[in-house]
This record gives sequence, C-alpha cells and structure tokens, in this order.
Amino acid sequence: MKLKAILAAALLAVGMSVSAQTIIKFSHVVAADTPKGKASVFFAQRAGELTKGKVKVEVYANSALYKDKEEMEALQIGSVQMLAPSLAKFGPLGVKEFEAFDLPFIFDDTADLHKVTQGPVGAALLAKLEPRGIKGLAYWDNGFKSFSANTPLKAVADYKGKKFRIQSSKVLEEEIRSVGGIAQVMAFSEVYQALQTGVVDGTENPISNFYTQKMHEVQKHLSLTNHGYLGYAVIVNKKFWDGLPADVRGQLEQAMNEATVYANKIAQEENDMSLDGVKKSGKTTVYVPTKEERMALKKAMAPVHTKMADRVGKDTLQQIYQATGFDPSTL
Repeated sequence: MKLKAILAAALLAVGMSVSAQTIIKFSHVVAADTPKGKASVFFAQRAGELTKGKVKVEVYANSALYKDKEEMEALQIGSVQMLAPSLAKFGPLGVKEFEAFDLPFIFDDTADLHKVTQGPVGAALLAKLEPRGIKGLAYWDNGFKSFSANTPLKAVADYKGKKFRIQSSKVLEEEIRSVGGIAQVMAFSEVYQALQTGVVDGTENPISNFYTQKMHEVQKHLSLTNHGYLGYAVIVNKKFWDGLPADVRGQLEQAMNEATVYANKIAQEENDMSLDGVKKSGKTTVYVPTKEERMALKKAMAPVHTKMADRVGKDTLQQIYQATGFDPSTL
C-alpha cells in the first residue's frame, strides 16, 4: 500500500512538473538560416537555460505555422505567443507610425538606425502596440534593402513600368510609384514562385533574405541600392506575458537582450556572406550604383517623405530626424 502511495505521489509530481513548463510558440516567416531565424533559435536556447527548463520556446520558421497576413491575428488570439514581424506589419494593424521605418534613405547606416531603435523613440513606438494586446520586447536588425529584377537597374528610368513585390505598406507603395514602378503586395512565402512565373518583375530585400529564399535563381540582376531598412520587432501576446511570474519574465527579458545583441551582430555578417553566395552562384549579376546613380534614386524618392508625413505622423518623423540628424531638405 505504501509503495502504491509513493508511486502515485511520484507520478503526481511528474505531472505537476510537466504542466508547470510554459510553452512559447515563436513563429516567423523567413528561413531558419537568416539572421532572424538564427536569433530566434538563440533566444529559445537561452530562455530554456535561464529559466532552468520552466520555459520551452518552440520556433516555427519559414511560415510553417502562419503566413504574413495570418500571424498577427494568431498572436492576438493566443494561437502563438511570440512573433518577430517586419516593422511594416504594424501599419495595417493601425499603428501607422511604424511605417516611418519604410521611408527610403531615412537611415544612412546602422549607427543612425540604432539611435532610433535603441533609444526613446523606438521605445515609444513599441508602447503604442499595447492597446492592441501586444507587448513589444525588442528590435532586431536584418539589413538594408536592395532592388532586384530580370533587367539591369541603374538609372531611375529602369524602374518604370516594372512590377515590384512589396510588403503591405502605403509608404512602400509610394516608394515604388516615385520611380514609376508598380507595387504588388504579396506574402513573403509566395515571392519565389511569383518571380519565377513573372507575376512580378522584381523585389526589394536585404541580401540574406534574397539569397536564403533562392531568389537569385529567378532574378538576373541585383542592384545594391541600400535604399531602405528592413528590421523586426519581437512581440508577444500581452495577456500571456503579463500572466507570467515576475521572475520568469525577468529571465526571458535577459534572454531577449542577449538574443538582440546576437541578432544585430550577425545581421551584417549574414548579409555579407549571402552577397558572396549570390556572386558565386553566377546566376545573378550584382551591380553597385555609382554615387551619381544613387543620388538620382535618392532624389526621385525624396518626395515620399513629404507625401507620407501625415500618415506616419509628423511628430514621429521629426523625432526620428532629430535622433539621426537627417535633413530631407538637403535632397
């Protein structure tokens, strides 16, 4: 009888231990070997270590669970607990200020960028998500975007009439219009096939996304314009986050801080390696615009800042300009 009681108690303890483990489903839409993919795995590992197994983070890469348009709703209803969507995703959600990150040539380099994402402006933007049931934890870099197509992209006139895939963003639509192109909103997971079949002529991506999604197999030309930034906000379901014990939240915040340092460190390295991979493939001609060509593209896209100021919020825009020292009147 005593043995049965001991066994029952042991089984109960095991059951309690299993049920005490918190599962975080972390979904994203890019390949596992991108900066975001690697950083999410890094976070999962550190979360497990720092919480001593109390939390298990399950990472689902490459739209395995949800596509672009589905993942935000899945987070809000609690089907997943964590995402790292690109910043353009928050405009359609109603927080249009995030679309300021889509403005062409707003950041000269990552140093300028981090003055915003790691400063008070970035924190204030994340706070705007909370009324929508979302808690913003961090910004992760991917890199600066370049244009690709099946014909060379050198002069501004080369963009005219071409269909470019973009994320859902009014700012990006205006960016493409500013050079005479046709913007086509499309889920990231559908881009390769769309390029392959000619549904769209080209796209804009950081090189790591371009290479890991094998777009170099279906795009003959890549122009290193570095015209815009693509980054992510790591977000969680706020109700879920607030329901965690304070000590666990603190451990996860530490894991996220470490993952953010790691993500931002490898972003440039991954883009450099991917560019090397594109060149070695021999399938895509890589072009570096001249100083004059890049300035011409910059001037053609400059009106986007003025046209979109009301949408993204003039106050937000001025705060970003002040943080970075950007002066649109110099274009």
